Amino acid sequence: MANLAAEFATGIGATSKGVDRLKKQAWVVRRTNPSDRRSSLLDLTDDGLKLVEATEATFAETLAELTADVLDGPSGLAAAQALSALRSALEHDRIGLPTG
Repeated sequence: MANLAAEFATGIGATSKGVDRLKKQAWVVRRTNPSDRRSSLLDLTDDGLKLVEATEATFAETLAELTADVLDGPSGLAAAQALSALRSALEHDRIGLPTG
């Protein structure tokens, strides 16, 4: 939990409660860390993965709507898709994320 709490700049207690809520919704599962049995690892469930995919789609759609007045037509859609791809790449490379 400490790593996750640091990543999101939250307290360990709040992070643990949040993870408990995700687990209750069956979006994540906890498993013992084989390298350090005092800690847990989290995995997304199939429903959790579906939620992430739906969230990404909602983000892309909302971004397209917000930029429609500025960049309408095909260029606006292309810009929204490019910004969404940039966001994903930055997240993948952990650029611009909270450091705790």
